[in-house]
Amino acid sequence: MNTIEAILMGILQGLTEYLPVSSSGHLTIAANLFGIDGEQNLTFTVAVHVATVLSTLVILWKEIVWILKGLFKWDGAMNAEQRYVLAIVVSMIPVGIVGVFFKDYVEEIFGAGLMVVGCCLLLTALLLIFSYYARPRQKENISLADAFVIGLAQAAAVMPGLSRSGSTIATGLLLGNKKEQLAQFSFLMVIPPILGEALLDILKAMSQGSETATAGIGTWPLLAGFLAAFLSGCLACKWMIGIVRRGKLIYFGIYCAVVGLLLIFLA
Repeated sequence: MNTIEAILMGILQGLTEYLPVSSSGHLTIAANLFGIDGEQNLTFTVAVHVATVLSTLVILWKEIVWILKGLFKWDGAMNAEQRYVLAIVVSMIPVGIVGVFFKDYVEEIFGAGLMVVGCCLLLTALLLIFSYYARPRQKENISLADAFVIGLAQAAAVMPGLSRSGSTIATGLLLGNKKEQLAQFSFLMVIPPILGEALLDILKAMSQGSETATAGIGTWPLLAGFLAAFLSGCLACKWMIGIVRRGKLIYFGIYCAVVGLLLIFLA
């Protein structure tokens, strides 16, 4: 992987991690179109995923500081910050189970080709469009039960083409949660799973040996991909929060439907 390819893959990862169009699906499309495959290089994969986590921390730093300030306070009852953290922990349970016990099986699916990506993009489109027209009763806070269901959506989104942000936000909207809360919750809840996945990839790289883990990529392409993923992630994260608040997810649903149908036709 050269520097230009690394930058392209980094930008693609950073943008599609937050926009509801599936980062894994678009990386699979890029691999088939241009012969660029970041997933095969564990070091690069870890680097761009960590970069997207850092972009979340930068954009949502005020919310993270608010959580940390209240997390260790105890006044005899659980405060809002502690309930929020508990909801994030509950949302992590499904994807944690999938990551620990079914990761190898999921990785086999990633090699299933464009047909799977196309079908999953169509499912993403249906979720986004349906959540746009649905008008459930609005709830004040994300409950633990809702957090678990949103976590199930995140676990299902390990399928290439099924958008994580799109699935979690659309599921939250269908459950009646306020759109102002969902983008923030969706982006914060993914931080622990991404870091956990990065840790699993590092352990895998150690078991394979450093030469296998870093094959085909040098220091400069790695840094370029990291920086590209971080900067594009910052832009996409901030942009996506505004899009959710304005309720414009249907346009991404139309995009996913068009790309999904095109992939199915070409597969």
